[in-house]
Amino acid sequence: MRMIVLVKATEHSERESATPEWTAEMMKAMGKFNDELRHAGVLLMAEGLKPTSQAKRIAFDGPRRTVIDGPFAETKELIAGFWIWEVKDMDEAVAWLKRCPNPMPGPSDIEIRPFY
Repeated sequence: MRMIVLVKATEHSERESATPEWTAEMMKAMGKFNDELRHAGVLLMAEGLKPTSQAKRIAFDGPRRTVIDGPFAETKELIAGFWIWEVKDMDEAVAWLKRCPNPMPGPSDIEIRPFY
């Protein structure tokens, strides 16, 4: 079963305001976690995303298209990164995610969603 695991953005990730020391420690811990996922055959893909200040949205309204420049206001609705995993079921995905280092300085959310 394939899952997308979505790392939700925070004010810190949108501002890129984490200290270099914290970022280095997090990247080291996340690299180790990703290596474990890869070794177990779970990890298919993993990427971090740049802040929405470097993004655009396209709004659709019938035949009209409107381009909206970032940054976008509702940080809690934004994605900072993702994994694509191949797991047996949702329980296995949850078990892996409980072992994940916190990807943000402070509280954060990660969402798991199965593909159709």
